[in-house]
Amino acid sequence: MSLPDEMGADAIARQLNAVRARIAAACTRAGRAPDAARLIAVSKGHPETALAAAYGSGQRSFGESYVQELVRKSAELGALPEIELRFIGRLQRNKVKDLLRVPQLHAVDCVDSLALAQTLAERAQAAGRTLEVLLQVNVDREPQKAGVLPDALPALVDAVRGLRGLELRGLMVIPRAVDDPEQARPAFAALRALAHQHGLSELSMGMSDDLEIAVEEGATMVRVGTAVFGPRPAK
Repeated sequence: MSLPDEMGADAIARQLNAVRARIAAACTRAGRAPDAARLIAVSKGHPETALAAAYGSGQRSFGESYVQELVRKSAELGALPEIELRFIGRLQRNKVKDLLRVPQLHAVDCVDSLALAQTLAERAQAAGRTLEVLLQVNVDREPQKAGVLPDALPALVDAVRGLRGLELRGLMVIPRAVDDPEQARPAFAALRALAHQHGLSELSMGMSDDLEIAVEEGATMVRVGTAVFGPRPAK
């Protein structure tokens, strides 16, 4: 499979550099080190050749939202040293077994229930590994969206910290859809406050349109797909 001409390796390299420059500039404006927030390239829906092109331009961390797609890509790209796959989509417990078979899986960033955390912990222990996790928080309390509600977060944090096989590193948020990226700032600020309250260092927040706002509010990871790879191909 080859990349469309408009999204060849050179185009991906240019877009990666542009996104990295945006992140560094936002960090500098916020008085942070230029590399204080790292890029997770969201590659869901894009072919393995697109990931390989980004890898060739120095990208190592990739976010995937579908277990089957992550498994397939890991088989194709597994020989690439230092590649790091992060699962960022809604995860069903019956898919955890398949997910944990992926040796390049570095973290699950979308844990939103104790039941899911327990299943991940059991599978991680059985595989003899420790898995990094982030807790997804539904800061805006949208009924259709995954994520633990802020009021329930303390109990989940305590429970996950007690599970062998998991290492709780931080929090993740997908804010409500807004017309102006500035309108996402309250959600990002709320997540930062929750992370501080629980002594968690990682904040996964911000995407193609609002990454600057997220970085200004303390993001340590930004999840960027379209600005790196272009629109997802039609299925």
